[in-house]
Amino acid sequence: MSEKKTWDKNNQWAEELELLKSIIVKTPLTETTKWGGIVYTYNNKNVLGIGGFKNFFTIWFFKGVFLKDEKNVLVNANEENTKSLRQWRFTDKSEVNEKLVLNYINEAIEVEKAGLEVKPEKRETIIPEALQKELDTDKALKTAFETLTPFKQREYICRVYRNSQKRGYKTLTTGKNKAHDP
Repeated sequence: MSEKKTWDKNNQWAEELELLKSIIVKTPLTETTKWGGIVYTYNNKNVLGIGGFKNFFTIWFFKGVFLKDEKNVLVNANEENTKSLRQWRFTDKSEVNEKLVLNYINEAIEVEKAGLEVKPEKRETIIPEALQKELDTDKALKTAFETLTPFKQREYICRVYRNSQKRGYKTLTTGKNKAHDP
């Protein structure tokens, strides 16, 4: 018998996940592995996944927001960030009702067939005042910044620019370092 590892939550719930797999195999979904977890697809589109966590095992529906959820079993695991995904959590395999799980899975497949999806919100890139001043005075920096996609601009502001400000240098251009070069 293999040793259980505390970090391996799927191993902790191996028997319970096998129960979910035995239900899912009765559907036209295809099992695959994505992001290190078990995911089921329909026509190469993610429909659901299963996994174990510290206190529960779960089946999650990538487009769960569109499911009717008449039994009120689905939860949004992260209200701030998750728009579409919904989880159905279990703490014991006796809670798994095969007929009900199949109903939810089949509805999720129909949602995928219908092409329903949540469109990501377009977020405005907010440029810090100090960076805007640098962009206004340094044409090379401005040109380099404007070639970035909006996502990469936000990433630059969050990860690179703010950290570089702490260290006193710029990172987008190969020009002089304002804080250290004369």
